[in-house]
Amino acid sequence: MQMDPLADALSQLKNAERAGKKICYIKPASKLIGRVLKVFQDYGYIDQFEFIEDGRAGIFKVILNGNINNCGVIKPRYSVKIKEIEKWEKRFLPAQNFGVLVLTTTKGILSNSRAKELNTGGKLLAYVY
Repeated sequence: MQMDPLADALSQLKNAERAGKKICYIKPASKLIGRVLKVFQDYGYIDQFEFIEDGRAGIFKVILNGNINNCGVIKPRYSVKIKEIEKWEKRFLPAQNFGVLVLTTTKGILSNSRAKELNTGGKLLAYVY
C-alpha cells in the first residue's frame, strides 16, 4: 500500500537517474504526478513523458536526460506566502538560481519563479536540482 504516490514517483525518478537509465516507468499515474512532471519538463530536468493506459491507474513513461542531481517531496506541505519563497529556496535548493521548487497554488501547479511572476503563494510540493 502506497502512502504517498508523489514521493514514490520522485524516488523512482531519482533512482533511475542515478543508475544511468534513459527510461523510467512511474506507476500508478495521477494528475498531480503528471503536472509535477510537466514542471520538470519545462525546466529541462526530463526530456519528455507520456501517459500509458493500462486498465488500472495508468503508467507514465519518462525519458530521462541526465539532468537530475536530486529530487524529492517536501513534507509536511508547508504553506508559503509570496514573500517567504526565498527563505524556502535557501532551505531546499543548494544555490541561488539553481533548481526548482514546485508549489500548488490557486492558479495550478507552478514553479517558484512562475509563482513569483504571478504574485501568488501556495503550498510546497517538491524540489528538483
